[in-house]
Amino acid sequence: MRKTGSVDRRSVLTGLAAGGAVSLASPAIVKADETIVWKMPMSWPKQVPGVGINGVRFAERVTQMSGGRLRIKVFGAGELVPPLEVFDAVASGAAEIGHATPYYWQGKDQAFHFFTGVPFGLTQIEHAAWLRFGGGQALWEKAYEPFGVTPFYAGSSGTQAGGWFAKELTTLEDFKGLKMRIAGLGGEVLRRLGASVVMLPPTDIFAALQSGTIDAAEWVGPWNDLAFGLYKVVGNYYMPAFHELGAALEVIVNTEKLMALPEDLQAIVKAAAQATSFETMADFAYNNAASLGPLMEKEGVTVRSLPDDMTMALARESAVVVKEIADKTPLAGEIYKSFVDFREISSRYVMQSEWEALRTRKMALEL
Repeated sequence: MRKTGSVDRRSVLTGLAAGGAVSLASPAIVKADETIVWKMPMSWPKQVPGVGINGVRFAERVTQMSGGRLRIKVFGAGELVPPLEVFDAVASGAAEIGHATPYYWQGKDQAFHFFTGVPFGLTQIEHAAWLRFGGGQALWEKAYEPFGVTPFYAGSSGTQAGGWFAKELTTLEDFKGLKMRIAGLGGEVLRRLGASVVMLPPTDIFAALQSGTIDAAEWVGPWNDLAFGLYKVVGNYYMPAFHELGAALEVIVNTEKLMALPEDLQAIVKAAAQATSFETMADFAYNNAASLGPLMEKEGVTVRSLPDDMTMALARESAVVVKEIADKTPLAGEIYKSFVDFREISSRYVMQSEWEALRTRKMALEL
């Protein structure tokens, strides 16, 4: 029997996800007129285009929207905690809020991959649609709930690049023995095809390529890859990525800290994340397009696509890897079913509409 006046945490999270007002049976711990300062570590440096900069913009937006009542102090990668320990910092309360991507925490639950994206998964618009209207947000909250963390979607990098390689890829044999920095399930797929996968934080990629510690690396896409100067080391640039069709970013909040805020500040955190998600997607869409030309013009750079037989081999192995995650727990199976069911219905629409629209636009541009 629940005691009178206690808070049902699930109903609170569901209310936040639905965007409705949440009524707490007990008063908020933080007073409405109190100035609050939160620490926000990120998994990337503050100045990195798209990811770091938009994390900083999110923090600024919260301060502006709250009239300075809620201030967020941003810490770039390694300034407060290491890049891959942001989730732990938020879960423990060492930091109130963080900016990162869900698959960085795959060691806690591999089902987290679905909330960043899986190989041959959803594009950025499809992913946002699944989270907001397809039940993905409720499943995300359910997955994070045991850790005392509440997630919010914070945008996407769009379709990423497959990466930079020292040698051209022509057959599946080229994956064997390849030392590559690659994040997420894409790494597991390549490992099963013979690659040696190295997980490095973004700040270490250039040096590892330069020293020969790795033979290949994927980071994000033209905008970020140009900024990181990866073209200075190796020149075979493969597009698109098979494993990140629309990799999602997140704002994660310690649930107890969130629930302690007055209701208007809770709503501001959510609204700021929503605004940031749109800004981030638009930022990447514009700047990836603007950066591809200059990148292709760099000496020694050749943009390539994987041969179809290699792509199909990656697709077959990816399907096995993703299904293995789905079979691990009932929750993982529930997330998987929701994800792939939406992918199926969305694919029918996209192929009939957007793909056809792009095909006809290409015809028009060639006139």
